[in-house]
Amino acid sequence: MNEQQISAYLQENNIQKIKFAFADIDGVLRGKVINAKKFIDGLQTGYGFCDVVFGWDSSDVCYDNTTLTGWHTGYPDKLCYIDLSTFRTVPWQDNIPFFLADFSGDKKNGLAACPRTLLKQITAECEALGYHPEFAQEFEWFNFKETPQSISEKKFVDPQPLTPGMFGYSVLRTSENSDFYYDLFNLLMQFGIPVEGLHTETGPGVYEAAILHSHVMEAADRAVLLKTAVKEIAYKHGIMASFMAKWDETLPGCGGHVHQSLWSSDKSKNLFYDGSDVNSMSELHRQYLAGQLYCLPHIIPMYAPTINSYKRLIEGAWAPTTITWAVENRTTALRVINTSEAYTRLETRIPGADTNPYLVMAAALASGLYGIKNKLKLEIPQTIGNGYTNAENGKIPANLFDASVAMKNSDIASELFGADFVDHFTQTRLWECKQFNKAVTNWELRRYFEII
Repeated sequence: MNEQQISAYLQENNIQKIKFAFADIDGVLRGKVINAKKFIDGLQTGYGFCDVVFGWDSSDVCYDNTTLTGWHTGYPDKLCYIDLSTFRTVPWQDNIPFFLADFSGDKKNGLAACPRTLLKQITAECEALGYHPEFAQEFEWFNFKETPQSISEKKFVDPQPLTPGMFGYSVLRTSENSDFYYDLFNLLMQFGIPVEGLHTETGPGVYEAAILHSHVMEAADRAVLLKTAVKEIAYKHGIMASFMAKWDETLPGCGGHVHQSLWSSDKSKNLFYDGSDVNSMSELHRQYLAGQLYCLPHIIPMYAPTINSYKRLIEGAWAPTTITWAVENRTTALRVINTSEAYTRLETRIPGADTNPYLVMAAALASGLYGIKNKLKLEIPQTIGNGYTNAENGKIPANLFDASVAMKNSDIASELFGADFVDHFTQTRLWECKQFNKAVTNWELRRYFEII
């Protein structure tokens, strides 16, 4: 819908309020409900939002190490702009109109930290080269018989999973909570998030949802909305959903894999496919893959942004640890899928469910385009067998601090995303490390309280 059509829709349906949100650096949706008149009035001029939303962490604690915003700037308003193409209604909230926004409209005073703005910029570069980027993200998450109040009272210790046991791909386990299960599928579809598949994964109370592929901007919008939508739908059933990368050391972590391909501008041809190649991979696909492999060491925090992310990236836990690729191999960082021409694509398997979809897709697309622009050769050989044992071309950093320092000092990262974004983003990741280093954990208490 355009502005005139939206205005008519609001008037014809006597709608008095709308809801809008944008994603912060952690992928947390920040927004508000506003009067319909304010919504119409701000479509051209934007909506003022205190830029502290990019100056604090996921717990609303202000950073003391960033230059983009902080006490030294006075936390002024910055203008965000609603993207009318993101219009949908929220079926579990009386169909209130909902829109996504970003900070790309103000070219002079825009926010380099805005993840959706960054993805817009990289998408424009891709399309200027004549490519249509087709993406999708899939998520695994755990469901618990908890509420925000109950889990807080338990100090986040020993949450009760929705169901017991390891029941991957089970049609039995979902029947136990079928109202919730089918609400997820149906309400997400009604919310404009077409679910390709929904099933249990290996672990107590864990589900996985794959989203139908679409243009990269739509794919990222769908992905960021899915995470919040799942949590809100779960609340309606007295359930808490967690997209934490690894909540229990004895269980597999939660992936957020990204699938991607480049198509002709008219979307008639998959440019990653070449039927004459032994792996059905075109030269463009090889260059794109080579770019991702080359850039990986420089951008890992965009794929693994939290302290907890690295607890998932361990051997034998369905998450990669090495800089590797292969055809149809789930032990490598990058997996080529070539089942047919229409579905030939690349899967980046490093991201967990805790990632910011805009940053994940920006990282994947920008690094792939780097390979194409520089005509990189795919010199890293395909891994045959166990990717965990193939560290010849390097390993994924074992912690957020090392990964963030590498990105902060990387000329490649600055070339891909701009120096302002890299500085702000890596400083926020180093802040996470600082907060974690101050914390006394249950592990330390159990290990040292009595013995030492």
